[in-house]
Amino acid sequence: MHIDAIMRTAPVIPVIVIDDVAHAVPLAEALVAGGLRVLEVTLRTPAALDAIRAMKQVEGAIVGAGTVTNPRELDAALEAGSEFIVSPGLTEPLGKAAIAAGVPFLPGIANAGDIMRGLDLGLDRFKFFPAMAAGGLPALKALAAPFGQCRFCPTGGISLENAPEWLAFESVLCVGGSWVSPKGSPDKAVIEKLAREAFALR
Repeated sequence: MHIDAIMRTAPVIPVIVIDDVAHAVPLAEALVAGGLRVLEVTLRTPAALDAIRAMKQVEGAIVGAGTVTNPRELDAALEAGSEFIVSPGLTEPLGKAAIAAGVPFLPGIANAGDIMRGLDLGLDRFKFFPAMAAGGLPALKALAAPFGQCRFCPTGGISLENAPEWLAFESVLCVGGSWVSPKGSPDKAVIEKLAREAFALR
C-alpha cells in the first residue's frame, strides 16, 4: 500500500499514545468500528511496540508507528509489524532507511528546506508538524504553493472544530489528531462516536 492510499483511507489519522498494552485492542476496535482504520501508534511509551503487535490482530486496522526518529526505531517498528511509518521530522539517514525498507513513510516537515530534502529523496507526501505552532493553515498554504506535487497531513493542534478548515485545502489529504483517542482506559462507545464524527468530516 502506498502512503498516498493510506492518507486517503479516512480524513483523520488517530495519533495514539498507549501506556497500557491492555488498552490497545479495545481502542483499535472502537476506532475501526467508527471508520478510522489507519492507526498511528506513537513510540513515546514503553508499551508502544507491543500495542502495535496487538492492534495488528484487529480486523480492518492498518497499524503504523509514529514518532520514529532514527533507523534503529524504524527497525524496531518494522519488527513489530508496522505497516507505515510517521516521523516528526526528516533526516537523510531515516529517509534513506525507510525508502530502503520499502515501507510507506510520512516524514514531518515545517519549512521549505524540509520539503526540498524530502523531494531530493523522492518523497512527496508529508506530515506538516507542529501544524498550529508552525503557523497554522496560512503557513501551509504558503509552503504548499511552490510544491504543487506535494500533499500533506497536518498534525499538532488539530481538533474536531478546526479540522474541516484544513481538510478543505486541496493539498491536505487528511489530518492527524489525538482527540479521537483519549488517554486512559478506553470507553469504546465514546471512542467509536468520536471516530464516526471524525470520519464524517470529509
